[in-house]
Amino acid sequence: MPVTKSVESAPGTVAHKLDLMSPPENAKKLQNKDAIFLDRSPSDSLCSEKTESITWFQALVHLVKGNMGTGILGLPLAMKNAGLLLGPLSLLAMGAIACHCMHILVRCAQRFCCRLNKPFMDYGDTVLHGLEASPSTWLRSHAQWGRHIVSFFLIVTQLGFCCVYIVFLADNLKQVVEAVNGTTNNCHRNETIMPTPTMDSRLYMLAFLPVLVLLVLVRNLRVLAIFSMLANISMLVSLVIIAQYIAQGIPEPSRLPLVASWKTYPLFFGTAIFSFESIGVVLPLENKMKDARRFPAALYLGMSIITALYVSIGVLGYLQFGDDIKASITLNLPNCWLYQSVNLLYLVGILCTYALQFYVPAEIIIPFILSRVSMRWALTVDLSIRLAMVCLTCVLAILIPCLDLVISLVGSVSSSALALIIPPLLEILTFYPEGLSPLTIVKDTLISILGFVGFVVGTYQALHELMQSRHSLTFPNSTIFIQ
Repeated sequence: MPVTKSVESAPGTVAHKLDLMSPPENAKKLQNKDAIFLDRSPSDSLCSEKTESITWFQALVHLVKGNMGTGILGLPLAMKNAGLLLGPLSLLAMGAIACHCMHILVRCAQRFCCRLNKPFMDYGDTVLHGLEASPSTWLRSHAQWGRHIVSFFLIVTQLGFCCVYIVFLADNLKQVVEAVNGTTNNCHRNETIMPTPTMDSRLYMLAFLPVLVLLVLVRNLRVLAIFSMLANISMLVSLVIIAQYIAQGIPEPSRLPLVASWKTYPLFFGTAIFSFESIGVVLPLENKMKDARRFPAALYLGMSIITALYVSIGVLGYLQFGDDIKASITLNLPNCWLYQSVNLLYLVGILCTYALQFYVPAEIIIPFILSRVSMRWALTVDLSIRLAMVCLTCVLAILIPCLDLVISLVGSVSSSALALIIPPLLEILTFYPEGLSPLTIVKDTLISILGFVGFVVGTYQALHELMQSRHSLTFPNSTIFIQ
């Protein structure tokens, strides 16, 4: 029985049960026969569909968690690169544009589902049909390449985040372990300490591997919502601890420039654009909602919460520490147990976030491979691929030097394309045959140009940091605390 679609009487309002990708026909048959281990099969009854769907609140939790990663800790430094006035205004504008592009992507997917009478459509399928609807013969003949490019960008971006998370987890735990002997209960003292060298960071990465393997075996978004909620709570508590410290005794703000040098603004742009990193999970979440018509409300509320947090932490951190702000604001905190708990809380949050970031590439790669194997081996192959993918991210984190900077370079290309360049162009291709106002065309064109600028400056930022990597604060066998 096909998944139920509901079409409103109002023009342009369509609610569908979408999913991440539209697999080949034999994969769909496989999913219908073995719904136990594939949480993507069409429901045979309304009761079953409701059981597998997620609620509005669960979608909101996933959206917030999908954006709230390690990038927020670097936003105070980003404010320094932009200025006390230009930084917050730019961050607000980028948040609004990113949210608008996510909504555009959902609308385009829904419209093609309505036109083609399909129950769901992923990012790649939406781009494919958008190119096929183009008046250009060349674009129509190369429509398949659009799907392949989007899938490639999604896989590289999400697995790249997973690799960086492993590095962050290892370094975060290593900092706490090495500083434990010098950590005090007196948070009013702010002294430089000498860390006690411990085992290599790569051994910490291997220590996290069994836990990550268990997390990626979770294939149901309803279950992942529990991990997302835990991650949100732990990160929120840590941010509250940071906020209460940086909000105390703020120095006179007049000493800080309202607009920084334009030479450093590209560094702000590159940091900020990577902070809004949930474009890959938007359609999967909308696909799984019980009532997809409520998704825009969850989207705008979630992005408003994230943008408010970003601006608050960025501005307060810059006001408190000024030109002394470090690459991560945690490096500016006193070395006492209260503020060491920030590292531990963020460790829990990023650990839970890994599973959500892993969900997107897994749901692209696994159905593609399962469509080519016997149903008898489907479960074994599913679990084996998940194990291989998480081991790959761990191996890359261990073997590649300056991994976070390399991933930033790749992410600057793929994230800018997925979040800012493709959605507005897709809106033009999707709705132009129905009549699109010149104002909308101008708006979409400007957003795409902004995305291309983000691609250029983000690449510049990553290359600049790669060249400056010799000044990194983190070393293989010790962690330097600068207080």
